[in-house]
Amino acid sequence: MKSASLRGVGRGACVGALLALAVVDLLASGSAGYGGWRPALVLVVGLAAVLWPPTRRPAWLTPQLRTAVPALASLLYTATAYALRRNGAFGPGEAAVLLCLLFIAVRHCPPRWAVVCGLLDAAALLTTPARYYRSFGQAEALGYLLVGAILAMLVAGLAAYLRSLDYRRTVAVADTRREERLAIAADLHDFVAHHVTGILVQTQMARMMATTRPEGLDPVLAGIEGAATEALASMRRTVGVLRDATGEADRRPVGDLAGITELTARFASPGQTATLHSDVPADLPHEVQAAAFRVVQEALTNVRRHAADATEVTVRLALDGGRLTVLVTDDGRGGTQLPDAAHGGGFGLVGLKERVTALGGELAAGPRAGHGWEIRAEFPLPAESTREVS
Repeated sequence: MKSASLRGVGRGACVGALLALAVVDLLASGSAGYGGWRPALVLVVGLAAVLWPPTRRPAWLTPQLRTAVPALASLLYTATAYALRRNGAFGPGEAAVLLCLLFIAVRHCPPRWAVVCGLLDAAALLTTPARYYRSFGQAEALGYLLVGAILAMLVAGLAAYLRSLDYRRTVAVADTRREERLAIAADLHDFVAHHVTGILVQTQMARMMATTRPEGLDPVLAGIEGAATEALASMRRTVGVLRDATGEADRRPVGDLAGITELTARFASPGQTATLHSDVPADLPHEVQAAAFRVVQEALTNVRRHAADATEVTVRLALDGGRLTVLVTDDGRGGTQLPDAAHGGGFGLVGLKERVTALGGELAAGPRAGHGWEIRAEFPLPAESTREVS
């Protein structure tokens, strides 16, 4: 609020200064007997172009139109005064307006129009002494041209610098959005791959049970239905974020501790148990929660892909010495009947290691003593989180 009020005060001061300089021009023109309507018309057109409020500016009043028309009006006044050999008035008000228009042209006009409109405004500024062709000496005219050229270059340089900052900011925002959307697309792949793998495993189980134990099919089919529903929900949430959608989409981040609870609860197939042991608070940093979710998701997906015969899967979340430990273990022996195309490309753990190490953590995966597999990840926590837990 304070910044907005300061901007309002600064804008008001600029408007007041321009109006005061315009009044000086008109008074000087009237006292010199040059007639006031021509300079008044030029000033009105220029002031309207500069001071028209952005919120009330019509769509047709583009930056190129705002900057070109006043410059052409000034040049026409100069050419008329010179051609008719009648002195015309000009003063600091018109010069200030033309400098403002030069700034607008260089900063806001489209690239090609910025050059054209900028040159028009600069030409209008530098040719105004021609209205005093009878009164100006050569030294005075050269002095005005020198001062005007320096002011025009300074204003154009400042506008070009600010335009380059705007461009860099636009590029940075576009790059950030593109990277974020790629990350969201990768998350979508992880969500769908996890649930589709579960659907495939349970479908194979249903096919086997159809001939051996048809009465036990209902839980398996319910699991397939739940996995498909969750896959669709994950896609809807993620695509909704990609489209900046609002409304019915669930905007709670999927990658958090609550998501780990849901993931574990829905994982087990008939004949399996999936248990979550967690004593960590729910207010851990979101980036740590998201990375922990990815560890559990990848570990459970790998169980389905490579150890479908596992009967017990355990997920543990614990705090130890200012670090969050995520441990996922299973007792599988590597028995799986999934097609080769469903085994993945082998890059899941590679990408997971990048996520973990980016947060200063460590990731280890390998066989357990006897049989089974485990994935262990450790994340350092900020001092604030450690104090809250302890």
